Amino acid sequence: MDVYKINGGRELNGTVKVSGAKNSAVALIPASILAGSEVTIEGLPEIADVHTLKLLLEEIGGVVSFEGGTMKIDPAGMVAMPLPNGNVKKLRASYYLMGAMLGRFGRAVIGLPGGCHLGPRPIDQHIKGFEALGATVTNEHGSIYLRADKLRGAKIYLDVASVGATINIMLAAVLAEGRTVIENAAKEPEIIDVATLLSNMGANIKGAGTNVIRIEGVKSLAGTTHTIIPDRIEAGTYMIMAAAAGGGVTIDNVIPFHVEALTAKLREMGVKIVEEEERIFIPKTEKLSSVDMKTLVYPGFPTDLQQPFSVLLTQATGSSVVTDTIYSARFKHIDELRRMNASTRVEGRSAIISGPTKLQGASVRASDLRAGAALVLAGLLAEGETEVQEIHHIERGYSNIVEKLRGLGADIRKVRIPAEAAGGTGRPG
Repeated sequence: MDVYKINGGRELNGTVKVSGAKNSAVALIPASILAGSEVTIEGLPEIADVHTLKLLLEEIGGVVSFEGGTMKIDPAGMVAMPLPNGNVKKLRASYYLMGAMLGRFGRAVIGLPGGCHLGPRPIDQHIKGFEALGATVTNEHGSIYLRADKLRGAKIYLDVASVGATINIMLAAVLAEGRTVIENAAKEPEIIDVATLLSNMGANIKGAGTNVIRIEGVKSLAGTTHTIIPDRIEAGTYMIMAAAAGGGVTIDNVIPFHVEALTAKLREMGVKIVEEEERIFIPKTEKLSSVDMKTLVYPGFPTDLQQPFSVLLTQATGSSVVTDTIYSARFKHIDELRRMNASTRVEGRSAIISGPTKLQGASVRASDLRAGAALVLAGLLAEGETEVQEIHHIERGYSNIVEKLRGLGADIRKVRIPAEAAGGTGRPG
């Protein structure tokens, strides 16, 4: 098995370039199914989820190439091939295949999605939208079956402002007959990114980025070329690392507006942040002050940065309270941080963190993508060597993280060790 070995205590300096947005990529690639000719997506991150989606499109007959961050997708030969398991199980965002295949073919069979285990994340709002558009949706033998003779526009109110449901309904609605209105839509930048691609393909979408999206169905969509937005979560992760362990770090290829909630909290902690048009510079921070933080839907503080941010708080003076209102199970990293001498505990939907604490190297395990990033940061801060296991979670969402951190001066390497040698956690491998 592969692990990261990190020798902590080294100051980070230099420039790190942010990759394309993971949460856009996993929706943009399925959206190409709706086109009648070749779609080119530029700036995609080199992550496992992108490679998995490439394989899934090839399974249904797509001709796909991916090189240097550019994916070319010819969807002409695609068919409504059932995708009951296999690669579908490797990522949660495989559910976007439902909306795209339903929109193009009027039917789809997709296995229940996989991905990180973050507690209950039902797809009931997705299904509610598909049914409103005229589809019949059933769960048979662990797969979702979607069938529609014809999709017709509808007015759909989302009970929860879900990013996944908003995008999935958009994908299904762009070729439906008539007008679709999505109320209480999510507002994340990734939704605007997907709407931009679809609009360049010929879709008629208005209101993306607001809580009401209006879609007029069109007869067909054509191929196009699209450049993905930068990954605001990756940018935020490196901002947090710079605040915690940096001597002067520039984060390049970032849209400062997309990380405003994090920027505000970092400044509240005493971190100086210099913003340029597409860059953010964070000088060395001498002292961090404790803050309370609550995750909220965009434009609030993102749940995807809660775990790395909680590591930063172990270095702040005083007691901080972190509350996650989005995912109840997103505190699995706290037990791992305690193994590294962090003074923290979980109470309900909150973690209470006291600092500053000198972290100690240990063997720890990533339970999910962002927990993995948090443990990497903890390793950068800790005395001695930290071994991070289950790094496949991290590589689902962070492109070339080892190379990028080494470029900043971190002592981190990827090592293959025998499974039976993975130890120190006191848990079965």
